Amino acid sequence: MPTSTDRSTALVIGGTGPTGPAIVQGLEARDHHVTVFHTGRHELDLVSHVEHIHGDPFSTDGVVAALGNRTFDVVVACYGRLRVIAEVLAGQCGRFVSVGGTPAYRGYFDPTRFDPIGLPVPTGEDAPLSGEDDDGKSYRVARTEDRLFEHQPDAIHLRYPFVYGPRQIAPLDWCIVRRVLDGRSAIIVPDAGLMAETRAYSENAAHVVLCAVDTPAAGGRCFNVGDEESLTTAQRIALICAELGHDMEVVGMPTDLALPARPLMMQVEPGHRILDLSATRDVLGYRDLVSAREAVGISARWLADNPLESGGAQEAVLEDPFDYAREDRLLDWWRSATADPPDLDYPNEPGYGLYYSGPGTSRRRADTRI
Repeated sequence: MPTSTDRSTALVIGGTGPTGPAIVQGLEARDHHVTVFHTGRHELDLVSHVEHIHGDPFSTDGVVAALGNRTFDVVVACYGRLRVIAEVLAGQCGRFVSVGGTPAYRGYFDPTRFDPIGLPVPTGEDAPLSGEDDDGKSYRVARTEDRLFEHQPDAIHLRYPFVYGPRQIAPLDWCIVRRVLDGRSAIIVPDAGLMAETRAYSENAAHVVLCAVDTPAAGGRCFNVGDEESLTTAQRIALICAELGHDMEVVGMPTDLALPARPLMMQVEPGHRILDLSATRDVLGYRDLVSAREAVGISARWLADNPLESGGAQEAVLEDPFDYAREDRLLDWWRSATADPPDLDYPNEPGYGLYYSGPGTSRRRADTRI
């Protein structure tokens, strides 16, 4: 284990992604001497001043070659093959904080794994995890957590949802932002854009990591990560359009028809993905540094100022063809199909409290005070 020194030592594995610089800066503010271990393919000025170790964090030989017998007071593992890193560093660190993902939850990408269809809302840390009958990636994510705690029983493991913000390599909001920049007047979404999802702004996600570093007594368990407010798709679109000064109609269609929206939603079946953050708040003491509504605008502005290359590698990861001709065909058909709905000629329109108000009254709900 690390010996006592004037300054405690911290190793950040990763460090140059969306959350890495804020984690490094937070550790330095806590008077840690920080070392970053990554492949060296993506350097960043924000962390260029700290010690860097370049190597392969995905293989046992690579981790051993890079770190040898070095010890650290704190290890924050945000990148690489976690089960390998946890095993190699067993006995070489005081505290171990790791980052994984919400695909560990059963049905996160395929809510049909539940009957009736849909994830538990909210999804707590004790929700069912992916099993052998789930897709291979989700199963591997869940099993990695088991291996982590075998080698680092006092670790704190954080389950990231989709992270957004500057330097995100696969920014889902680009599916909206590019359509704004291209001057699109409408965007297709499933079910009126009312599906809600917990995401994490990069600065907020880094703050959860630092809260975990500050709370060693919470070791041996997993925590969800995310903004405290879970926005709907329609809300995210409205916030992005407001930030970028563009009007764009949100056209809701049934999920099975809204094919152009699949890259944005990252799921085929409808359903909310809302994480339970109560333990993250109550045990780790987390609160948003940036509200979700403000963060969406910041992220959209950054994407507008740093656009992805059209048809480039980053955009290809999103699997969004931005095929506006086909989208317009679908929009024209949908508007034609819904332009002349039948007059159902109800004697009294359903709802609106008419039953309690009596016939002939307005749509205002009846006063039900006792």
